[in-house]
Amino acid sequence: MIPTGILETVLYAKDLAAAESFYRNVLGLAPFAKLERRHLFYRCGDQVLLIFNPDATKVPPAPDALPVPPHGMDGEGHVCFRATAAEIDSWRSALVAKGVAIEADFEWPGGGRSIYFRDPAGNCLEFAEPRIWKLT
Repeated sequence: MIPTGILETVLYAKDLAAAESFYRNVLGLAPFAKLERRHLFYRCGDQVLLIFNPDATKVPPAPDALPVPPHGMDGEGHVCFRATAAEIDSWRSALVAKGVAIEADFEWPGGGRSIYFRDPAGNCLEFAEPRIWKLT
């Protein structure tokens, strides 16, 4: 057996209020669930983007809570959002208009374009054409 897909992706941010503002006002995502000082949960297509406060998720669960083991990390993570070439142009313009610096914008040697930028926690975010991985 092999996994058939990725259900959820996690990034970490200690300042969840800044993260929520960025993901709402810059990327247009609204959390479908949140717990103050612990997490934000977003739907992105048929997948879920989780943003956890790493300090909160390193704590073992309470005896009466779900038995999710402690996990987390310090430092910046990375997520790449799927986008068409035209969508990448639109995203680039929208990001720049909102004061978000584009760190890189290039065509991959095998085909496909990516743009890179950061969220307030320093996580590296990317919009890319799926063909960079030969998915289209």
